[in-house]
Amino acid sequence: MAKLKTIYLAIIFLFLYAPIGVLIAQSFNESRYRGHWTGFSLKWYEALFENEEIIEALQNTISIGFFSALIATILALVTCLALREVGKKLRAMFMSVANIPILNADIVTGISLMLLFLGMGIKLGYGSILIAHVVFNVPYVILCIMPQLMTLDKSFYEAALDLGASPFKAFISVVLPELRPSIFAGFLLAFTMSADDFIITYFTRGAGVDTLPTEIYSQLKLGIHPEMYALSTLVFFTVLIFVILFAFNRKKLGEEVL
Repeated sequence: MAKLKTIYLAIIFLFLYAPIGVLIAQSFNESRYRGHWTGFSLKWYEALFENEEIIEALQNTISIGFFSALIATILALVTCLALREVGKKLRAMFMSVANIPILNADIVTGISLMLLFLGMGIKLGYGSILIAHVVFNVPYVILCIMPQLMTLDKSFYEAALDLGASPFKAFISVVLPELRPSIFAGFLLAFTMSADDFIITYFTRGAGVDTLPTEIYSQLKLGIHPEMYALSTLVFFTVLIFVILFAFNRKKLGEEVL
C-alpha cells in the first residue's frame, strides 16, 4: 500500500513538473528549435540580458512587486490591529468582505480598476499598476497576519505600558517582534502575487509600461523565442525561492503558535 502511494505521488509530481523540466533543459539548448538538442549553451541567457525591453519589464516587475508588497503589508497590519479591537461580529463581517477580492475573478477586478482609474482621471501607467497591485494584495496579507495577531496575549503589551513605555514603543518592542514571521510571510506572498499577475496588470497598465508577464505575452504574439525559455526558467527559480522562504516562515509561525 505504501509503495502504491509513493508511485502515485511520483506520477503526480512528474505530471506537474515534467513540462517545466523540459522548458529548463530547452533554455540551455544551443539550438533554437524545440526537440533538437545540439549541445549545452548559455547564449540564450546572454541574449536575454541584452534585450532592453525585457530588462525594463524586469525592473518594473521587481519595483512594483516590492513597493506594492510593502504598502499592502503596512495597510494590512494597521487593518488587523484595528479589527482586533472591534466586536466579534463586526470583525467577522469585515473579514468576509475582505475575502471577496480573493474569490473574485481577476478579469472583473482588472476591468473595475481600469474603469475607476479612467473615471477619476488617473493616467494608466506605472502608478495605476502599483495601486492595483496594492488593492488585490491587501486581503492576502490580512489572511497571513490576522490569525497570529488574534493569538497574542494582550497582557504583554499592557505590561509594557505599565512599565512606562509609550504605546508606540510597546508596539515596536513587544507586539511587532511576535508578528514578524507572519508579516514577512505576508510580504513574500504579496510580492509573489504581484510578480505573477497578468490579467489585472494588463487592464491597468498604460502604453509603454510592461511587467514580465505582459512583456512575455507581447513577445509571444511574434512567436516563441528561445530567450523566453531562459526568462521562464529564471522566473520559476525566483518564485521557487520565495515559496521556500514562505514555507519556512509558515513553519516557524506554526512552531511559535504551538
